Amino acid sequence: MISFDLKCAGAHVFEVWFRSSADYDRQREAGQIPCPVCGDLDVAKAVMAPAVAAKGNQRTAAAGRPDDVALSVPAEPASDGRIKALMSALAKAQAQALETSQWVGASFADKARAMHYGEADQAAIHGTASPDEARAMIEEGVPVAPLLVPVVPPDRAN
Repeated sequence: MISFDLKCAGAHVFEVWFRSSADYDRQREAGQIPCPVCGDLDVAKAVMAPAVAAKGNQRTAAAGRPDDVALSVPAEPASDGRIKALMSALAKAQAQALETSQWVGASFADKARAMHYGEADQAAIHGTASPDEARAMIEEGVPVAPLLVPVVPPDRAN
C-alpha cells in the first residue's frame, strides 16, 4: 500500500491510499478519484513530506513502535502561535455572525425545514441537530452548515 497526498483544482488537499503507484495512475486517468470536499475529478499529487525510517541501529529507540513504521516530521512546527491566532479569529468571526442569529436549540431541524419549504419566514438560526438529522437535511437540499467552533447554549451559560 502507498499513500499519496492529492490536490484538486480547487486547492483542497487530501490523502488517499493505493495498492501501487500504477493503481493511482489508472484510477486518476479513469476519473475515479473525486475530491472529498468539492467532488472535483481534476486531481494530482500534492507536495508531500517524505516518510523517513529510523536507522537500523536506532529502531528500538522509537518508544515501542514496530520496526516497519516510518516516522514523518511536519515541515513547520505549530508551536509559533499561528494556529492559536487563526482559531481565535475564527471564533470571533463566528461569534459576530451568531449575534444576528436566533438560538432554536433542538428544534433546529424542524425550523430549518420549515424555512426551506416556505412554511416559515427566512431567518438566521442556529441550534442542535444529530448527525442523522444533518445528513437528512443536506440530502433534502436544506442549506445547513456546522458551526466550526462549539457554542454554549444560552440556557447553559453562566
